[in-house]
Amino acid sequence: MRANGNRGLVSLNIYRDQCMLSNHIPNSSYPRTTYYRIASFMTSGSLNTRVSSTVNPKTMLPRICQPRSSETDLLFGLLQKPFIHINGSSSLPIWSRSSIGKKYNKAIHCTGFISSNIKSVASTSTTPTTTSTASKATEKSVIRVQAVVIVKPTVRGFLSNLGIQRGLDDIKDLLGKTLLLELVSSELDSETGLEKESVEAYAHKAGKGEEGVKYETEFEVPVDFGEVGAVLVENEHHREMFVETILIHGFPQGPINVTCCSWVHSKFDNPVKRVFFTNKSYLPSQTPSGLRRLREEDLESLRGNGEGEPKRFERIYDYDVYNDLGEPDKSLELQRPVLGGKEYPYPRRCRTGRPLSEADPQSETRKTSRFYVPRDECFSEIKQLTFSAKTVYSVLRVLVPSLGVVISDRDLGFPYFTAIDSLFTEGVNLPSEEDQEGFLKAIMPRLVKTISKTGGDVLRFETPETMNRDKFFWFRDEEFARQTLAGLNPYSIRLITEWPLKSKLDPEIYGPPESAITTEIIEEEIGGLMTVEKALKEKKLFMLDYHDLLLPFVSKVRQIKGTTLYGSRTLFFLTKDGTLRPLAIELTRPPMDGKPQWKQVYAPSWHSTEVWLWRIAKAHVLAHDSGYHQLVSHWLRTHCVTEPYVIATNRQLSVIHPIYRLLHPHFRYTMEINALAREALINAGGTIESAFAPGKYSMEICSAAYDLQWRFDRESLPADLINRGMAVEDPTAPHGLRLTIKDYPYANDGLILWDAINQWVTDYVNHYYPNPNLVESDQELQSWWTEIRIVGHADKKDEPWWPVLKTQKDLIDILTTITWVTSGHHAAANFGQYAYGGYFPNRPTIARTNMPTEDPTEEEWKKFMKKPEHALLQCFPSQLQATRVMAVLDILSNHSPDEEYLGEKSEPSWAEDSFIKEAFERFHGRLRELERIIDERNENNSLKNRVGAGVVPYELLKPFSSPGVTGKGVPYSISI
Repeated sequence: MRANGNRGLVSLNIYRDQCMLSNHIPNSSYPRTTYYRIASFMTSGSLNTRVSSTVNPKTMLPRICQPRSSETDLLFGLLQKPFIHINGSSSLPIWSRSSIGKKYNKAIHCTGFISSNIKSVASTSTTPTTTSTASKATEKSVIRVQAVVIVKPTVRGFLSNLGIQRGLDDIKDLLGKTLLLELVSSELDSETGLEKESVEAYAHKAGKGEEGVKYETEFEVPVDFGEVGAVLVENEHHREMFVETILIHGFPQGPINVTCCSWVHSKFDNPVKRVFFTNKSYLPSQTPSGLRRLREEDLESLRGNGEGEPKRFERIYDYDVYNDLGEPDKSLELQRPVLGGKEYPYPRRCRTGRPLSEADPQSETRKTSRFYVPRDECFSEIKQLTFSAKTVYSVLRVLVPSLGVVISDRDLGFPYFTAIDSLFTEGVNLPSEEDQEGFLKAIMPRLVKTISKTGGDVLRFETPETMNRDKFFWFRDEEFARQTLAGLNPYSIRLITEWPLKSKLDPEIYGPPESAITTEIIEEEIGGLMTVEKALKEKKLFMLDYHDLLLPFVSKVRQIKGTTLYGSRTLFFLTKDGTLRPLAIELTRPPMDGKPQWKQVYAPSWHSTEVWLWRIAKAHVLAHDSGYHQLVSHWLRTHCVTEPYVIATNRQLSVIHPIYRLLHPHFRYTMEINALAREALINAGGTIESAFAPGKYSMEICSAAYDLQWRFDRESLPADLINRGMAVEDPTAPHGLRLTIKDYPYANDGLILWDAINQWVTDYVNHYYPNPNLVESDQELQSWWTEIRIVGHADKKDEPWWPVLKTQKDLIDILTTITWVTSGHHAAANFGQYAYGGYFPNRPTIARTNMPTEDPTEEEWKKFMKKPEHALLQCFPSQLQATRVMAVLDILSNHSPDEEYLGEKSEPSWAEDSFIKEAFERFHGRLRELERIIDERNENNSLKNRVGAGVVPYELLKPFSSPGVTGKGVPYSISI
């Protein structure tokens, strides 16, 4: 390959750039106009313009004429002459120093074309040509500092840029012009009162290490520049770059750290430079004067203008309603109501700005598959390449159709329980598709196996830990009750405080409100131990209550083929050994289709007929509990309500605000996983609708739960326990609460975790807000809390229960609630999904048939009496529904290799403040102690709700974990 043109032009070009920055014209043998004509041709703009034959003598800048050639002309021209090898790399073009003159050898050497350590230097002083006193003074008035930028290499970025632009970017790397950095002073000019002039330099590629690709540069900074407060970055490449950190060293006061961890767009996509502040945190009122404008402008850029569809590389945070769950352009059967507004109250999501649907002008079109999320909210490459919701999406788009080929009858159930067991021993053969050969195995190596004899793939599920310890665990009533306290959904069990039970729904529509569970039934089931009145007084009666939430949807859901629904109540009795015993299940159908209200009570029994009816009734309740867990306890109360917190934090709190830096790790990946859920899980025809009992009305039920049940002031763990009657305030008790059920594993472990979080947040807040006036006067903080209430949760903006934000305690309570929801609450609801739901008879997601006792025909009753096992299997999910959900639960229960666990690793900004660093170390210590306590509790035989033969230890709130499906580990954020 040969270099195009005069051999010295490339190096002269860079030296010309340096001279331009210093407004100095080289004393060269080249005529002045010729120098600028040649050098500017090589470097101006996108390297494709030609210059005029004259130069403006005042500015020394060439006049630009029309473009002459494309970037490809330059690339192929530069690749026509041989390259020399330096350090084993043929990356630098040959040139002749004699073509420039000995006088410029030093300048050429500084550009790095002789050394592999390329250095681009920007100077605020002129290049001295004499040894005058003025020149020496100028030399002494600057400090030479170095900057090292770490850029994270990405496979995706490399593979997607193998064309001409990649070649041009490589050339810019060779020329030492990859990143343009500008140092910004924290101070204003004392004489003018204006911002000081920034100091610029190009960073060049200097090698690759374990941390990433290293780029280096040097600056000459005036001694009176003041403290560096920010760095402006311009990406000269055509592709985005993920910048990890910038380290500036050489200042007398020590190194300056700038943690970026952000995608920097190409200047060809957006010419506006990115600003990265140092790791020091400032309240708005304490912001150094030189940074105030940047702080405000950076926030403004994140808010956008509310118009158009954001581009992939943009970082725009804005709000919208959930109007993208349906797909009416594909079929009106897939049309869904808009969630968010008076009719269907709901939190807000991130605005995507896609065009509206032609079939339904109230909804966004899904013709484009891209669901925009701000660039920095996207999954890391590690997470994308291992598993995650990206994998869930692939499973739904590839695995489900494959299963549909094998299981052609979508309504086909399991004929025997041994057929269910075969999913873990033999598996399901997957069709061989040339275009996806090995794909499923690559994304689901835990589940998809290759059969050695045939070479085909089979979907073989891992045996869940619950089933592995006790094959019949799901069959036992004691386990059914235990899981309400130590299972996947410990959020629904509540104390019964009023008797008799009575519905609050309109009796004119839904029938008599009185429950069919009578005093006589309960006292008979208790076995004469005590009266109902005494049981209520001693807090012995508890309930799962899905009656009033589900009953209004029964009639609509029953119009869907292959599913059914009831309103349900399930009662439990607290025994003397601290365990719960099921007493009764009530299933209710409202008046519909000309039939009156129907309700019936089922209870455990020794009689064969009653036993099987009880088992089928349990399957219905478990389907209700599974749906409530997924739609409310999990999706609504963690994923959904958190998205407005993420949006408001980025719109209203600067990245240098201490509260932003406290919350930031708790929001990692949440918007991305939520977008993917809207795309493939909670959407019309998605997994939730196709495999859970409420079907197409699932998200309407979720909206109803938000309207009737969700309150921010009850989302803290203590408030939630008190609201459900599972605890009362007691200053003398641990954590200030006395539990109604002493052995309540979720609450016992959760309260220790809650206290640890609360103490960490308390230390953090009191450090930055030593007096309440700072809280009230913090405009960013007040705007943040106002926007969460008024915009993010607009349908509840007028509720009187919203906490005020005036004091440190107010702020501590708010922040502790948010961090608990994103960490402990989500972990307990998510990472046990495969353990408890992987064997679906334990937690069926759907009940497909009515109870055998609801208006049966003579023939139906005879079939039930002849083979009741068949009735239970037909009630369970179909083969396609079960395998689809099992595959998704396996993915959702996984911890990514890049998971960030609560309290495991300090944020860089925390580590730079000695007080915060020590507070975090104490926090970390408390979490390690919690691990020890959990291990100890799981070996205590007196705790029968977490210890027993074949019982899986309760570890969902154990803070740390290795990657994979472990059933433990509390990440900072809702990352899956």
